[in-house]
Amino acid sequence: MAPFALAPLAGTFAYFVIFLLLGMGFGAVLEMSGFGDSRRLSAQFYLRDMTVLKVMFTGIIVAAVLVHLASALQLLDLSKVWINPTYMVPGIVGGLIMGVGFIVGGFCPGTSLVAASTLKLDGVMFVLGGFVGALAFGETVHSFSAWWHSTSWGRFTLYDWLHVPAGWVVLGLVVMALGVFVFAEQVERNFGAGRPDTADSPEAKAGLSFGVPSLNRRAAQVFAVSLVALAAVTAFVGQPDLGDRWRWIAPKAGPLLAQRDIFVDPAEVVELQRDLSLTVRVLEVRGEPEYNLFHLAGSRRISLDECGEAALVRELSSVPDNTILLLASNGEEGATEAWKRLKAQGVLNLYVIDGGINHWLEVFPPRPELAARTAPAGENASDDFGWRFSVATSAQTPSAQPDAFEPGHHAGGEGEAPGWFDGSRLPAYAFTKKVKLQKKVVAKGGCG
Repeated sequence: MAPFALAPLAGTFAYFVIFLLLGMGFGAVLEMSGFGDSRRLSAQFYLRDMTVLKVMFTGIIVAAVLVHLASALQLLDLSKVWINPTYMVPGIVGGLIMGVGFIVGGFCPGTSLVAASTLKLDGVMFVLGGFVGALAFGETVHSFSAWWHSTSWGRFTLYDWLHVPAGWVVLGLVVMALGVFVFAEQVERNFGAGRPDTADSPEAKAGLSFGVPSLNRRAAQVFAVSLVALAAVTAFVGQPDLGDRWRWIAPKAGPLLAQRDIFVDPAEVVELQRDLSLTVRVLEVRGEPEYNLFHLAGSRRISLDECGEAALVRELSSVPDNTILLLASNGEEGATEAWKRLKAQGVLNLYVIDGGINHWLEVFPPRPELAARTAPAGENASDDFGWRFSVATSAQTPSAQPDAFEPGHHAGGEGEAPGWFDGSRLPAYAFTKKVKLQKKVVAKGGCG
């Protein structure tokens, strides 16, 4: 199933050949569309030639339809497709700066490379200016790094914003784009008739109709109707649900559950929390009353339903590479189901606390006057809370934050019956380390 993993090829000859061919194909399309000519690109801003708008929107809607149709037909796992994270304010400011540069220089970075490859002097000068600008940016970005990473929305799409199924958003986008194409051609007739740098000029007789090179209007209309039909199919079929996504990854993820490779011992959790190179986040899939009685320090309560929502997945997918995500429920049932749902949506570095909160309190037991075990020790599969608390302690006990204390033997002494965890000494016992940090591998590109 796509997307195909190219990361293992990184640094090899085949890897460079693949991206070289993709780049050459992209450049060839830009050149055939006339994007190597700064006069045609600049004419966009004077409403004389709307070729840029038509070609770029054609690329956007064709890609949107084919990507989401492939996802609907379960040929593509869209959760593994890189989508640039949204930084709203820096993105708006950067877009304005790039727009001014586009008007003044007549190129964007991608089209300037196309012009430079055909030895156009203005394209060469624009590329050189781009290198100088990139160097200046790299040397100064540290001074405004906080602002540069501000207003982060993570992986954010139109259907996240509108809360509308993806297929219907794609269909609406196609219909809107076709309407824009009709309007753009009317604008060209009003502002660019007879000018030598427009789509009606002799140099552009091959022309663009609805942004499709070298097709006459009849063929362009057939293309437009076909695109609307494919978008409608995408909308009616719908995108895969969580069950579908889990079935895709079950051959690889299932054995991790069966062999308990994702279940992390409480002692390893404490060790991870002590590692200053890591960030550990605990998500507790528990009811509010039980969470208020006791929860781990710094943890956050979530529900199973949230694990299928785009907002939480977007948040967890956007965390830094050094972040370990730990799920906990009273036993293991709820956390395991949450793990399956989040894993199916591509969340990395995701683990479950072995035995849940019930087992955690066995390892770091509270004082007897605060809580007592109501279920037999070791019975942690069920999601029933196996402890009875006399008062709601929240996270205000040593049991909730054992990472704050020095390691040593369990209270009660070696060879004695376990006492309660008093916060001064940690249990010392052997455990198998399970956590293996995965880093996000991103292969991305664009016209820049």
